[in-house]
Amino acid sequence: MRSTRIAVSAAMLGALAVPVLSAIPAGAAPAAVAAVPAYSCHHLPPLPYEVHTKAVTIRSKASSKSTAVGILYKSHRFSVHTKSGNWLYITDKSTGVKGWVSGTYVYRDVRMCLS
Repeated sequence: MRSTRIAVSAAMLGALAVPVLSAIPAGAAPAAVAAVPAYSCHHLPPLPYEVHTKAVTIRSKASSKSTAVGILYKSHRFSVHTKSGNWLYITDKSTGVKGWVSGTYVYRDVRMCLS
C-alpha cells in the first residue's frame, strides 16, 4: 500500500514537471523579460480598500467580542477613517452605519511594481 502511494506520487510529480520544464526554452527567457517596460510605480497613490469576503461584521469597538452594529457587504461603498492595529474605522455609505471592521477581511491590494 505504501509503495503504491510512493509510485503514484512520483508519477504525478513527473507528469507535472515535464510541461513546466519544456514550456519555456532557455533562449526565450531573456527576450520575454526585455519586452516588459521597466518603470517604478511607487509614485502612484495606494490602491483603495476592498472587502475580500462576502460580508464583514461592523462592530462598535475594535474587538471581535464587541457588539455588532451592521454588516458590510462586498457590494457596499465605504470609506476608511482610522486604522488601529488590524482594525479599520469605516463608514458604510450604502447604509450610513459607522464602526470597526477587521483588517483581515478589509484591506488594500498590493500594487506590483516592476523596477
